[in-house]
Amino acid sequence: MPKKLVLVCLINFLIAALMGLALRFSFLESIGLNYRFLTHAHSHVAMLGWVYLMLFTLFVHYFIPDKQKSFTRLFWLTEFAVVGMMISFPIQGYGAISIAFSTLHIFCSYYFVYLIWKHQKANTTVTQKLLKSALVFMSISTLGVWCLGPAVSILGSASAFYQIAIQFFLHFQFNGWFLIGVIAVFFHILNIEDSKTFRQFFALLMTSTVLTFALPVQWFAPHTSLIWINGLGIILQVLALLKFFQLIKQKLNVLDKPKNMFVFYMCCFALVCFILKVVFQSLSILPEFSQVVFNHHNFVIGFIHLLMLGVISGFLFAFMLKSNLFSTSKTLDFGIYSFLLGFVLTELLLLIQGVMFYLGRGIIPNYYSLLFLFSILLPLGISFLLINISKHKNYASKTTKTT
Repeated sequence: MPKKLVLVCLINFLIAALMGLALRFSFLESIGLNYRFLTHAHSHVAMLGWVYLMLFTLFVHYFIPDKQKSFTRLFWLTEFAVVGMMISFPIQGYGAISIAFSTLHIFCSYYFVYLIWKHQKANTTVTQKLLKSALVFMSISTLGVWCLGPAVSILGSASAFYQIAIQFFLHFQFNGWFLIGVIAVFFHILNIEDSKTFRQFFALLMTSTVLTFALPVQWFAPHTSLIWINGLGIILQVLALLKFFQLIKQKLNVLDKPKNMFVFYMCCFALVCFILKVVFQSLSILPEFSQVVFNHHNFVIGFIHLLMLGVISGFLFAFMLKSNLFSTSKTLDFGIYSFLLGFVLTELLLLIQGVMFYLGRGIIPNYYSLLFLFSILLPLGISFLLINISKHKNYASKTTKTT
């Protein structure tokens, strides 16, 4: 796996984490930046600079045996678009420059889909189906972005159409492109073979991903039928999770080896977060809980971070650890433990505060100070991972011996 490209992805992740830290500090002191603008920058860099480009790197590494220069050039052009958004969003929010860089990123993603589709050499039907499905969901999700302009000009940014268009993009990015993308890599590493169980899992996963979009639609365009559609999607999602564990339970011993213990533990962490994600999402089958989540920002942020930092980033870290990019040292241990501790503490604090708001108990004493202090652990952990990978001089020789 190209060390330089992984470093770029981690640097993007660090910058996104520092932006998130600044957002939390803004509740304590003024930071001199527009909060909403910085939120846009934080989310775009985290999604498109970290997760998207890391999946880009993994897909090329695992599924493109004949590496082509076009992928490298496309990576750097996509990173250029990310840097453009990184700089322009905090300054102007959604303005001419930031929209131009966002549009460039979308066109880069279309070309990426074309190149992967054309050159991929996935070794099993399982991997091919998941790989192509992830790419299809990524392409479909961008329809939500293209709808934003007409939505604003015709109905305004406060309209249900505008909000649903945003949710369409986010839902199929998070639950479609990102989640199915990491599952594709995970199943490739575990060498999951085609079977009746996999075909059932695949059908349940695809159907539930589409049907559960009814929940965010219900928030902005309430209708009884949407509650039932989301309920069906939730049931299918739970069944998909059960099939998922049936597929992997006999294969995890591939990772359960002394040299891979960190990989094994990170996969277990991501799997636990995956279960929690399905459990919390399943609670939305109750209309009252669904409205509580919508009305309390803590639950929304907590759920997004559970999926992005727990499930997606947990798997991405496991894949990086498996590739011998890191050296076994205290910097690696500290980096991983700091990130995990920061994630767990901030998630617990968000959850507890959300419950207290719902019960009318007010705010936790020193809540914003604690949230800021716990959040420091996230960029701190990423920084130590960057130090470790940067100082790992023997990576090239190790990969040469293994290939």
